[in-house]
Amino acid sequence: MTRVLVTGGAGTIGAAVVSRLLRDPAYEVRVSDQRPAPRWMREGCEVHTGDLREAQQARRATRGCGRVIHLAAIVGGIANFHRLPHTLTEVNSALYNAVIRAALDEQVERFLYVSSSMVFERAERFPTPEEYLPNCPAPRSAYGFSKLTGEVYCRAAHEEHGLRYTICRPFNAYGPGELPDAEPGIAHAVPDLIRKALSGQRPLQIFGSGEQTRTLTHVDDIADGVVTAMGSPAGLGEDFNISASRELTVAEIARIVWEACGRDPEEFELEHLRSFAVDVPRRWPSVEKARRLLGWEARIDVEDGIAATVSWLRERLETGAQVSAPVRAPTELGAAQRGDDRRTPAGARLRTGRRR
Repeated sequence: MTRVLVTGGAGTIGAAVVSRLLRDPAYEVRVSDQRPAPRWMREGCEVHTGDLREAQQARRATRGCGRVIHLAAIVGGIANFHRLPHTLTEVNSALYNAVIRAALDEQVERFLYVSSSMVFERAERFPTPEEYLPNCPAPRSAYGFSKLTGEVYCRAAHEEHGLRYTICRPFNAYGPGELPDAEPGIAHAVPDLIRKALSGQRPLQIFGSGEQTRTLTHVDDIADGVVTAMGSPAGLGEDFNISASRELTVAEIARIVWEACGRDPEEFELEHLRSFAVDVPRRWPSVEKARRLLGWEARIDVEDGIAATVSWLRERLETGAQVSAPVRAPTELGAAQRGDDRRTPAGARLRTGRRR
C-alpha cells in the first residue's frame, strides 16, 4: 500500500482528491493543512497540521510518503488575484521551496503538482493544448505567474535532482464544497452566482460583458483526473489539462445557475458590473492528451453538477452556514455508498463521449 500526502487536503479540490484516494485500497492517505480537517477525514486519514512553508514541517509531513499531491496554495476568486498579489506570490513560492525540497530529501516516487488554468490566461490558441505553454504569453496576474512558477520548480528539480513529477492543471473547478463569500469576486463564480440567485437578486449581477468563456469542471472529475495521472506510468514527467471540454460563456453559466435555483427562465436578465484588470476572455483547453495518455476524461454534465451544487449550498444556507466560512465539505462520486457526510451529485449523468 502506498501512502500519499495531500497538501491542502482540507480545501475544496483537496477534499475531493482525498475522498477519491480513500476509494482505492492501493492508497493510504495523509493530509496536511493548517485548517481543521472534518470528521470523516480525521477518521479515514492521518492528519498533519502545520505550516508547510517551514522546512521542518514539510519534512515531517512528507516523511514515509511514497507520493505527494501538492495542492496547498493561496487561491480564491478573481478579487483575490488583485487584492493579494504579493502575499500569494510569497506564500506559494515558499511552499514550493519547502515541499519540493522535502520531496527530494524523502525520495518520493512521484510528486504531483496541481497547477492552474491561469498559466494560460493570455492564450491565443484554442482549444489550448499543453504543448502550447512555451509559446503562450506569460500570465499578467500574480496568481497565474505564481502557479507557472510552481511548474518551473518541478521541471528544475527534475533536471537537477531527478524529481519524478507530474503536473495537472484544473480548469474552472466547481461543485459542492465551496461556500460563497459576502463580497463578490472572493469566491469562485459558481457559488457566487448561486448565492445571488437563491437570495432573489434580479437582475443577476456578473462581472464584465458575459461573453467571457469558461470550461466548468466538477471537482469530482478533477479529483479523478489528478489521482489517475498520479498513478499512471504514462503521467511521469508530463503535464495535463484536467478539464471538461464544453466551453460556455459566463452569461450561459449564469442562466444555467438561474434555472437550477428554480427561478423563472422568462425573468432571467443580467446586470453587468465592471470587471477586474485581469479577467480572462476565453478559457477552453484541449483535453486530448489526458484522453490519449491516461484514458481519462471528465464525465459530469454541467447542468447536473450545478443542480447538485445548488442543492448542497441551499441546504447549508438554510441551516445558517456562515457565508464566508472556510471550505470543509468534500464531495466525491460514490460517497453515498460509504455512509459518510459527503455529497454525491444527485442524478448526475456520466458521459464518456466528447462534448463541445
